[in-house]
Amino acid sequence: MISLILRRLGTAIPVLLAVITLTFVMVHSAPGGPFDEEKAVSPEVLVKLNERYNLNEPLVVQYFDYLGNVLQGDFGPSFRYPSRSVTELISIGLPITFELALYAILFALMLGIIAGVISSLRPNTAYDYVPMTIAMAGICIPSIVLGPSLTLIFGIQLNWLPVTGWGDIPGDKVLPTITLGTAYAAYCARLTRGGMLEILNQDFIRTARAKGISEFRVVVVHALRGGLTPVIAFLGPAMAGLLAGSFVVETIFGIPGLGRFYVEAAFNRDYTMILGTSIFFSCLIISFNLLSDLVAASLNPKLRDQ
Repeated sequence: MISLILRRLGTAIPVLLAVITLTFVMVHSAPGGPFDEEKAVSPEVLVKLNERYNLNEPLVVQYFDYLGNVLQGDFGPSFRYPSRSVTELISIGLPITFELALYAILFALMLGIIAGVISSLRPNTAYDYVPMTIAMAGICIPSIVLGPSLTLIFGIQLNWLPVTGWGDIPGDKVLPTITLGTAYAAYCARLTRGGMLEILNQDFIRTARAKGISEFRVVVVHALRGGLTPVIAFLGPAMAGLLAGSFVVETIFGIPGLGRFYVEAAFNRDYTMILGTSIFFSCLIISFNLLSDLVAASLNPKLRDQ
């Protein structure tokens, strides 16, 4: 298990360094600067601001200075909110974003696993075709389309659920959770179906059935553990994707999460906020992928040598 961790970290560190480098180059290559929108700022003050934030140095010098600060856990101050650091802003928005992602992954697992198991038990029948067709539709419809559609139907026309906010009105978490989790529920359904079909054709399942063990016990006790291995391996990138994808959902439903700061940073060329958020989410993706690999390896020892 330790060798697996070391191998994963050995590939993760170069990837993280590449993300930092590419993001740094892209944000500094964009036209304009973080203080260009400040019309009242005189040229002399602008020079002072650039000196204060080290923006007057060559790009290579800025890069290595920033990289050194990142290695010390310092993402620097926000250009948009000078009185606060990027770390502070991340700590403010992350709990809401994480809560949204957590609700979405629980919704996706519950709906996806149930649909996948039902589909695998009756392959090539209506019990299989209907859930998989719905799953394919769920994958194809992006959240930027699904969110406004759910808002129009359930929030405006039927007036069943609130369409904005987070935690202020009962039911205001339902539509964002469904919007963010639907595509991942579809992926979970397809992965569960594939994993279960493979396990249900194994000899030990036939032996269990021949011994007269109930079908419920065969599925839940014997088949489900191995059948969910693809889903468990998918949880790492899924959780990271949910956190990143929540930016769109937060914008649609007016949720005050981390996405708000990121969108504002993009519009205002807040270099440090863009870089800090990108690095933070890259670390989350690496961590969730590593965690899912460890869980999958603990369930299936054959994966430890891969």
